[in-house]
Amino acid sequence: MARRRHHEEQENHERWLVSYADFITLLFAFFVVMYSISSINEGKYKILSESLVGVFNQPDRSVQPIPVGEERPRTSEPDRALVEESERSQTAIDDPGADPLQDIAQSVREAFGELIDSQQLNVRGNELWVEIEMNSSLLFPSGDAIPNDAAFGLIEKVAGILAPYDNPVHVEGFTDNLPIATSKFPSNWELSTARAASIVRMLAMQGVAPRRLAAVGYGEFQPVADNATAEGRARNRRVVLVISRNLDVRRAVSGVGSAHARPDAALRRAGTQPAPAVSAQAPGSGAVNSPSPAQ
Repeated sequence: MARRRHHEEQENHERWLVSYADFITLLFAFFVVMYSISSINEGKYKILSESLVGVFNQPDRSVQPIPVGEERPRTSEPDRALVEESERSQTAIDDPGADPLQDIAQSVREAFGELIDSQQLNVRGNELWVEIEMNSSLLFPSGDAIPNDAAFGLIEKVAGILAPYDNPVHVEGFTDNLPIATSKFPSNWELSTARAASIVRMLAMQGVAPRRLAAVGYGEFQPVADNATAEGRARNRRVVLVISRNLDVRRAVSGVGSAHARPDAALRRAGTQPAPAVSAQAPGSGAVNSPSPAQ
């Protein structure tokens, strides 16, 4: 009886392609899912980009957007910023006794007239300090301390007014009485302090000397309106920049907050001299309003 020949099975050397194809398919599906749930926070992106520029370039320079599309034709006109800086320098030479607080208050009024008319920004003060009060909705999303897109342009203008001076700048954060309890902000203390610190960081990035700056959060405990109404709570959510005549005045204001500070006789004696200007004075000289009580 003849024996059947056993045919040897040929070994398949390409079996690895099946596993490799499965791996590539799973990897593709993973990146599709990650892309679909991702979201870009422009505020965080701008803060990161400006921080990197400050580290690798000059700390007082801000990031300029990359032009897309047609490039604007070059002009022989001088840079407006250089012209304004030259005018400020000439003003300081012509009027060395100008009061920096009055100049700052007048410049802010001229730069933010529309916001002042809509009561989203207020300027008030006295002979010892000037307050720039901004509604939090201009600067931050609800319940967050990451600046929104509009905040960068607004703070850039404020920094352009404050940078030429040497007066201390005390940034105060306030909230309403609605409780917050998140992993980032266990209470309104943390939220108000984080918002004040964000503004301080933005001012420093835009050229205001960091040694002049300070940040403090008062939480919900210094309201200027009744928290029982939505309008009152909106007024209480605010950020206040207090530009003081000197360090003694800033320390006195820091102890109780700008809403409760009063220029007593001791402060007047300590604050008779204006802080020296770093390079130049801002144009304009308007009288500063008398301090208004808490509203």
